[in-house]
Amino acid sequence: MRAAIYARFSSDRQRDASIEDQVRICEDLIRRQGWQVDPTFFDRAQSGSIASRSGYRALRDAVPSSSSRWSWRSRWTG
Repeated sequence: MRAAIYARFSSDRQRDASIEDQVRICEDLIRRQGWQVDPTFFDRAQSGSIASRSGYRALRDAVPSSSSRWSWRSRWTG
């Protein structure tokens, strides 16, 4: 099974490493499941309330909404 990753941080006061940390955690989980990581999307210093984020749009475009082969999972951190 393929799994896409979307990582984001919302503030320009956060570190760029935040994206890399999120991707690493997701990759570890995906690989433990025996799945393939493909593809990865991200947005840096953009609010989640903005639906026009380029990485988010690319993710939505890459995953067909009618596909039964995809399952959406989210993880929020405080």
